[in-house]
Amino acid sequence: MAERLGLRIRVFLFFGLLAGGGAALAAGALAFGWSRAGPEAASAPFVTAFLLFAFLNTGLIVGIWLLFDENVAKPIDKLSAKLRLRALSGESAEIGAGDAPYLGDLAPAAGALSENAQSSLEDTARRVARETEKLTSESERLTALLTEIPIATILLNPAREIVLYDGQAAEVLSGIGTPRLKAPIHDYFEPESLDEAIAALSDELSEVPFELKAETTTLKARLKALGTDGHLIFIDAPPEPVAAIAARPLVFDFDLMKTASAPLDMQNRPLRDLCFVVVDLETTGLSVKDDAIIQMAAVRIVGGEIVPGEEFATYVDPGRTIPPASTRIHKISDKDVAGAPLICDAGRRLHHFARDAVLVAHNAPFDLGLLKRHEAEIGARWDHPVLDTVLLSAVAFGTTEEHSLDGLCERLAITIPPEDRHSALGDAKATAHALVKLLKMLEARGLEDFARLQPEIDRQARRFYSRAEAATG
Repeated sequence: MAERLGLRIRVFLFFGLLAGGGAALAAGALAFGWSRAGPEAASAPFVTAFLLFAFLNTGLIVGIWLLFDENVAKPIDKLSAKLRLRALSGESAEIGAGDAPYLGDLAPAAGALSENAQSSLEDTARRVARETEKLTSESERLTALLTEIPIATILLNPAREIVLYDGQAAEVLSGIGTPRLKAPIHDYFEPESLDEAIAALSDELSEVPFELKAETTTLKARLKALGTDGHLIFIDAPPEPVAAIAARPLVFDFDLMKTASAPLDMQNRPLRDLCFVVVDLETTGLSVKDDAIIQMAAVRIVGGEIVPGEEFATYVDPGRTIPPASTRIHKISDKDVAGAPLICDAGRRLHHFARDAVLVAHNAPFDLGLLKRHEAEIGARWDHPVLDTVLLSAVAFGTTEEHSLDGLCERLAITIPPEDRHSALGDAKATAHALVKLLKMLEARGLEDFARLQPEIDRQARRFYSRAEAATG
């Protein structure tokens, strides 16, 4: 239990023990003196002396604790967070004597060690960058080659989840829902025809033609087995103009080939194995009860990394006038939302994009509160597991730090282009980059699944929101 307490809590308990121990010793000494004075001695002077000592002793120890907390415990916490941040997320802020001025040479020594480690990491990063450039070039060639072939390609793992899709497949999937890695193929197509095709495969027949049926379309396709490693689906898609698919890269994550067919286990599966969808909303105001959504966006994270090209963004017609005060913040006017989808359609598409994922938002009660308010119109429940990056930031850095999106991104060396700030997609991307770095920091502290992380989130939620309520009065 003790190892789960933060440094500042342990220091507070230590000084509390000193205050209590001093009071107990004083009470014992005065009781002994009273007993030696005889039964005729009055007790009032002894009680008064004890109360005066207890008050002054407690005040002295509280004062020393405050100095110790401000000049020793807080700097150690900040220094450790900064070291972990540099080690795990590449943040390059300097560590010097100013980070812990009363701890002697500790901060400069930590800075020197960090610089040496950073230098080694940079050398490794340069070598990795050269190999990555080569792999990127090969991936671009493969993407260009697949783009020229009028066949949509989808790779499934043994759990029948999408591991790879090309530009043509993205176009096919977009006609049904939003393309996304790790999505079960049955989210897009009826399972019966695929089940029959898989059953027809054999040692003599490694590829079979079949029909992929969706709610509004039927596509001719071929299924090819990859031994026990999954299946390839080739869809005879009509060729598209290059401009129509050039923006869609070849999307894949071969680590998903090892995914077991198992339900979402929030408690025991490592966080890096879960799929996250980072959501951000722009609204007509700041009231969950009375204001309306005017823009929504989301970014997917699979395997601990942001999936390139898997984004969702749309304006939403709020059915009312956008207040000028809100437009000054997010730059969205009535003209922007004219003709945009209503919340019922936009919310349904977002819900499909976020299926089987953990929802993440910065100040999640606000965004999720708005989405839940429209559940009846959308026709779907927002019953996803939820993470709030405000609280994750508090777990990683403590409640005394700045936990706004700007403050968090500055601390994590994440740049938000000024033109993207207060746009749903820009803020969702920034929050997604922050989440990737926060997950690495939390994992390094042993908070690698929800069973370990949730108690820390609950503890910080009580502290953070009690402070927020006190501030708003």
